Amino acid sequence: MQIDGVDIKWLGHAGFLIALKSVPFEEGKNSKTIYIDPYKIKEDSEKADLILITHSHYDNCSFEDLKKIVKEDTKIVLPADCQSKIMKFDFPVEMIIMEPNMELNFGSISINSLMAYNLHKPFHPKDASWMGYLLKINGLLIYHAGDTDFIPEMQRLTGFSGSDRKLIALLPVGGRFTMTAEEAAEAAELIKPHLAIPMHYGSVVGTEKDAEDFVQFCKEYDVNAKILKKE
Repeated sequence: MQIDGVDIKWLGHAGFLIALKSVPFEEGKNSKTIYIDPYKIKEDSEKADLILITHSHYDNCSFEDLKKIVKEDTKIVLPADCQSKIMKFDFPVEMIIMEPNMELNFGSISINSLMAYNLHKPFHPKDASWMGYLLKINGLLIYHAGDTDFIPEMQRLTGFSGSDRKLIALLPVGGRFTMTAEEAAEAAELIKPHLAIPMHYGSVVGTEKDAEDFVQFCKEYDVNAKILKKE
């Protein structure tokens, strides 16, 4: 799916590829490939310029998958507790440690880290400082919520989507470890994105029906939602 010159591809589970073919990323470089939480991706996947890891669980911080896409000078943004899970590569890879409520800038693109945690479940404790990410690419905003429940901090995203910019919300819908489809739709109603896309289903937990239910709930809330085909 392409929006404003940015390709957004769902790779299964919580994994996404964001390809910037016509948006300046850094001086002299007009094409960038960004991955978020790659897991069980194809062996011949395109190499990464930037990888964002939300937290240290095996299905989000997968060294086997990172090996498929790293190249010399790939940058990996990750929480501190992911470092020990990522072994040394055979060439220079820059690791950038991030905590919630920080911002990084890469040319015309900024990346903000947001809180991601469970409210009444033990799987993603708030004090772990795990994250979701908000990418700002010109007038396009892409929010990858990470593994989270419908948390109060999402209130910060209200009003981000408007006539002058579009917010794309990538929301977990599989339940158990994250939001259910209905809870994710309630989060979408609060955020009011230009488009909501379900994730975190079809692999470790959650089914295609969860994604379909999410789209239906969003329709009832007058929120535009779409299921992406796995690539």
